[in-house]
Amino acid sequence: MRAAVIVFPGSNCDRDLAVAFRRASGVEPVMVWHKETALPDGIDVVGLPGGFSYGDYLRCGAIAARSPICRAVVDFAARGGAVLGICNGFQVLLEAGLLPGALMRNAGIKFRCKSVALTVGTAGSVFTSTYVAGQTITLPIAHHDGNYTVDADLLARLDAEDRVAFRYVDNPNGSVGDIAGVLSENRRVLGLMPHPERAVEPLQGGTDGAALFASLVSALESA
Repeated sequence: MRAAVIVFPGSNCDRDLAVAFRRASGVEPVMVWHKETALPDGIDVVGLPGGFSYGDYLRCGAIAARSPICRAVVDFAARGGAVLGICNGFQVLLEAGLLPGALMRNAGIKFRCKSVALTVGTAGSVFTSTYVAGQTITLPIAHHDGNYTVDADLLARLDAEDRVAFRYVDNPNGSVGDIAGVLSENRRVLGLMPHPERAVEPLQGGTDGAALFASLVSALESA
């Protein structure tokens, strides 16, 4: 199994994500530079890491979403490929049109960097199948623009379609509906602000993120 980790100028969690993929049994991470126009052969999942792609100019993720490699990522998702976007990667997915909504400046206009409690919204996806819906987990956050925003109609649709993957127990940024992570319509694309790749081994202070990568391995191996 191979995972493509996309690297943009300003990415700073790409190695963390590669390590998390590698720790998930049987996954070989491949680093892919933003100027590439195609994904490597045999890719099973694409990961867009956290950081400050292109210095967060214009809007967070806006320039990265128009990079050459993102065209290939959009095509990969359109074919049903699994795509994971974390923090800045979530912002890129929104700007690329792979997920609905927008990520605005945090309420209170402060950068938030701490571990937070989350409720698992659904176990019905390739990213969350080894969690239990309603389970409480702890993952770190580190963001300035994590205030997930949608209108009332879209919020109701996300709830009705069981597409909220994670919710904050104590909302740190003002996100509508306490949303920390959302799924695409086909449930194969996940964007989330918390960092599961920073919670995969005890030395990081917790291992609650490891189940996300285990879910991916289990789902993709059985596909």
